Formats: sequence, structure tokens, C-alpha cells
Amino acid sequence: MIAPGRSPLAGLILSLRPSQWTKNLIIFAGVIFGQKLLDSSAVLTAIAAAAVFCALSGVVYLINDVADRDADRKHPLKRNRPIASGEISVTLALASAAVLGIAALAAAFLLRFEFGLVAAAYLGLLAMYSGPLKHVVIIDVLTIAAGFVLRAAAGAIVIGVAIGHWLLIVTMLGALFLALSKRRHELVLLADGATSHRRILEEYSPYLLDQMISVVTASTLVAYAIYTVSPDIIQKFGTDKLGLTLPFLLYGIFRYLYLVHQKDEGGNPSDLLLNDRPLLACVALWALAVVLIIYGPGQLFTR
Repeated sequence: MIAPGRSPLAGLILSLRPSQWTKNLIIFAGVIFGQKLLDSSAVLTAIAAAAVFCALSGVVYLINDVADRDADRKHPLKRNRPIASGEISVTLALASAAVLGIAALAAAFLLRFEFGLVAAAYLGLLAMYSGPLKHVVIIDVLTIAAGFVLRAAAGAIVIGVAIGHWLLIVTMLGALFLALSKRRHELVLLADGATSHRRILEEYSPYLLDQMISVVTASTLVAYAIYTVSPDIIQKFGTDKLGLTLPFLLYGIFRYLYLVHQKDEGGNPSDLLLNDRPLLACVALWALAVVLIIYGPGQLFTR
């Protein structure tokens, strides 16, 4: 179903999925945990880096929608996407992806050569996901999680700070949690038609996904707890209070599981974050608590 009166440009912008760009906020983890939040130069560089990854994300979505256009037409919601519905031609989508991708990578290398390499690796990996990797069981969700790790690493690299191994592990596990929850939502929503929409879903079952989600949930909480109380982190930030933010992570994960299992949501993590007020408040309060603990109210309000 094509939206009446919508221009091809509007359809193209919609295909870039701006609502999904909130995922690129993880770029700012390097600024916050690298203790550069009060450095205006680092913050501006991180904003530019996030813009690059928003563009690259849009390229990936265009490629993915072209590759999945036939399967998307069998999905109750995705069939209305501009490429699946025929509102935008495959030629226009691929040409736009090529132009946007080249421009984004050029900007990435101008920001920092190493950042450009990570950006290129991200684009290559996610392009591979749109091809063969999404059809390989377990590798499909691991690829999605690796994309988040590359974003987090890129955010640190672009401003020249080190990002802790434990933080990257937490990022990987958190992304796996979201990816597995999304797979479960698709499997339950589409029921008998799931495999006709996405072939890889025949390799999963709600029970298997629930087992995987349980393992990842526990691992995420343990990894984050270890990170917050590790001697290196206490020495780095000069405080042992970061562990006080653990309840926010607990509530956020439990709230998300509640929405997945009781409300049959979870198909679109970004929309869920923006539309569910308790979850949004939890993330905002966690971020505020982390900033206040790492930097201290005195530093933040006296500058």
C-alpha cells in the first residue's frame, strides 16, 4: 500500500529509517566513559561521528530492504515499506545507497583514519548480513551484535580514547538480548507464516530463543556488575559508586522482557524505547546517574 501523495524523496528518507538512528547514540559511550564529556572538541567530534553512522545505517537499511523486498511483502507491517510496496524503485534505492555510502565513508576517513576503517568494517559486515549472514543460524544475531560493538568502538577511536573490554562485552551481550528478543517477536507474530517471511526463523523456536535470552540476560547483568566494581574502573573514575547504577539495568531488562512476553512487543527496539515511557525514563535516569557518578555534580555545574 503506497501512501497517497507522498513524493519519492519522502519515501527514500523513510527508507533510511531515521527512527532507528537512536541506536547510534552508543557512539557517545566513548565520550562519557572516556571522561571527555566536558571536552567540547571531543563532543563535537562524537556528534560528527554519530552523523556518519546514521548515514551508514541508512545505507544498510536501503540494501537490506532491497534484498528483502519479496519477503517483506508477506509481512503484515513491512509490506508497507517504500521499497517493498513499489513506491521506490530498486535502481533508485541502490543508487542512493552508493552515493550516501561513499560520502559517509569519505567523511569518516576525514575525521580520523582509524575511525574510517571501523566505519568501513561496519558497512561491510552489515552489507554481508543483508546477504548470506542473515540466513545462518546464530551467526545472524551475532552479526547484529557485532554491529553495535563496532559502533561503540568507533565512538572511542574517533576521539582517541580507550574503551574497556568489559564495556564492549556488555555492549555485545545487550545487543544480543535485543536481537534475540526481536527474533522471538517475529516468530510469535507471524506464527505459521514466519518461515515464508524469513527463512532463518525455521531454525528457531520460542523455547530455544527463551533459553538464549535467559543466558544473555544473566551474562549481561554479571558482566556489567563486574565492570562497575572492577579495581581498574574504580581507579580510573576515582569512585566505587558506579555499581549503584545496576538497578537501572535490572529494571530496563525486566521491563523489556515484560513488553516482549506480556505485550507481544519487541519487534522494533528503537520504537519500543521511544514509545514506552517507563523504559525511556529508565534509560534516561541510568545515563544521568552514570554522568553524575563519573564526573561529579561539582564538575558539571561549575563549568
